[in-house]
Amino acid sequence: MSSRCPFRLSTLLTAFAAGLALLMPASVPTLHGQTASQQTGQQATLSDSAKGENNLEKKPSAEGAPPQPATAATGNPAAQKGVTGKAIDKVKEVAKSAGDIFSRVPCLPPKGASKSMGSLPRVANKLVAGQPVVIVAFGSSSTQGYGSSSPEFTYPNRLAAQLRRKYPTADISVVNAGKGGEDAPEMMRRLQTSVIDLHPDLVIWQVGTNAVLRNLDPAETAKLVDEGIARIQAAGSDVVLIDPQYSPRVNEHAESAGKMMKLLNKAAELRKVGVFPRFAVMKDWHERQAIPIENFVIADGLHMSDWGYACFAQLLGDDIIKSVGQIKLGVAVPSDVRAYRPM
Repeated sequence: MSSRCPFRLSTLLTAFAAGLALLMPASVPTLHGQTASQQTGQQATLSDSAKGENNLEKKPSAEGAPPQPATAATGNPAAQKGVTGKAIDKVKEVAKSAGDIFSRVPCLPPKGASKSMGSLPRVANKLVAGQPVVIVAFGSSSTQGYGSSSPEFTYPNRLAAQLRRKYPTADISVVNAGKGGEDAPEMMRRLQTSVIDLHPDLVIWQVGTNAVLRNLDPAETAKLVDEGIARIQAAGSDVVLIDPQYSPRVNEHAESAGKMMKLLNKAAELRKVGVFPRFAVMKDWHERQAIPIENFVIADGLHMSDWGYACFAQLLGDDIIKSVGQIKLGVAVPSDVRAYRPM
């Protein structure tokens, strides 16, 4: 009798270990595309370069965790199935949380009338013709997505998901060309290779925050932005500008930020391009909708949280959809049907 007990205990322990092996790969590393060691290394790198808005970079790895080797233990098949089922349920739960991020705090536009973004003729024509649409999100770390918990929550990825839901028959790509630490001077040096060479239909250019934080002359930034818009338009792309964010770090430079926004709006007006007023939208969240700043800005006082990126992307997407007109959801629209209303 005593000689059988150790064997049973060993078998149970082995089965338990096998169950854990099945559970672990399906959890956080797979969802975030990073191993624990990669995440730790990234955090160390980020803390060393935490200067300005976008020196705080976050570069998620392109691949998920490698599959775990099969174990020799068999254990109880029913028990193993139960462990696997729990792991799958956990993945579904996390995925659902990404979909209902607004269930706790709704994403509402600023109260009152908002200024029209203007028309986006190239994007509209591509959608109507049934041709692929390429959007390039150009900017610094708030485009790159620093502060988000996973690539899924960056604003370009959230925007892409929204536009694909709205236009289910369209082939829409949103390229994230954000690079932490940059502003207009650095962006202009890579404008050709990171933007124009991709032949985008729409360029969403987020610019100005780092210039404000570095006390750079807003007029010099606006001059470079004007030059950049001209080059993008010459390549045939629509353009939308994104101004700085409303956050404690930016608000410390209120005078410079105000000048920056006025000059960006002036450049947009002269070039007849759209502006998404991110600063005013985020200010409305806090001052008129009474949402605490910590709900949409992370602890560094500068970058947005998952909710902040998600609501920003939602409202930006709504403006883009209004600008290109309406196509009925869930209906396969033939390429020769002019189903949009130019705004």
